[in-house]
Amino acid sequence: MQAPDRHSRHAFECTLWDHPLTGPLLRRWPRIALPDAWLSGSTLAQVWWNRIFGLPPTHGIADLDLVYFDGEDLSEAGEAAQAGRVRAAFDEVPVRIDVKNQARVHLWYAARFGYAIPPYRCCAEAIATFPTTAAAVGVRAHDGRIETLAPFGLDDLLRPIVRPNRVQVTEAIYARKVARWRERWPLLPIVPWQPDPPAAP
Repeated sequence: MQAPDRHSRHAFECTLWDHPLTGPLLRRWPRIALPDAWLSGSTLAQVWWNRIFGLPPTHGIADLDLVYFDGEDLSEAGEAAQAGRVRAAFDEVPVRIDVKNQARVHLWYAARFGYAIPPYRCCAEAIATFPTTAAAVGVRAHDGRIETLAPFGLDDLLRPIVRPNRVQVTEAIYARKVARWRERWPLLPIVPWQPDPPAAP
């Protein structure tokens, strides 16, 4: 499979600007007013998949992920208040905007996924643990341009191909995620989870 070029990246950024879900937030980014804030996760990949597979722009997209990092307020109530404010500011967006403070993820992660994680120190560290390399991406608007945070680069997102990021998630978490994606994007190439190599003698 040929590696993406600069034209692919430009087309991806144009798609984000023009998209009915991501475009409103990027065009009015100062309204978000949250520290270390990024649009992130599988939503970005899904926007691109819909374009290259010729599907409707919002096909299969259930929500819009917005992450931020506020170590000064780790309360659930504080996060909920920020989420409500952002959703009200972008009430024309036709899906739920899921706003998560990455500074408090370690407080609920074990209850949801069955094992504890250490606290993140910033959004870049959090995004680097997202379940797939294609979705371990964040974007935000800066001076009329898109700023990108991509610890594994953009090649897997743009190709497209889905492969596991084994930094934090388990095989079961990855399997559940890609099972949903196979139903909605059947042409999407997906790399299976590989077993750990045997330990050296």
